[in-house]
Amino acid sequence: MSREEALKLAGSKDLDLIEVAPMAKPPVARIMDYGKYLYREEKEWRKQRAKQKKDLLKVIRLNLNTGLNDMKIKAKKTDEFLNEGLRVQIDLVLKGRAKYQKTFSDLAKKKIEDFLKIITIPVKIISELKKHPRGWNVAIIKQ
Repeated sequence: MSREEALKLAGSKDLDLIEVAPMAKPPVARIMDYGKYLYREEKEWRKQRAKQKKDLLKVIRLNLNTGLNDMKIKAKKTDEFLNEGLRVQIDLVLKGRAKYQKTFSDLAKKKIEDFLKIITIPVKIISELKKHPRGWNVAIIKQ
């Protein structure tokens, strides 16, 4: 039907003419209450948003003095995060002069590599082991 006829029909019923599919040939429109339409659209949008997986980044912090048992506990927590589908960033924080000496940098790299071996789930490294101002970090996800 023509646009004018549809507008008259909608006006006679105290409803609105809403264009649903503007790209279709011819465009598709409906006669309905615009407030109810907006309410349903927002409700559907909220439902879809609730289903979306949140792309969170969890951070596990280590230092050079972290013992083996502490690393096992942190690896267990990392496994939980990875099973939930989250990204995990492992930070090894260096303090004081340890930030600037090569010996400590080598120890930090080794400590992170050891930690990655403790993790029981197969992981994929998404950002390589790199130095940042406070130490070293690497980001991983579940394979």
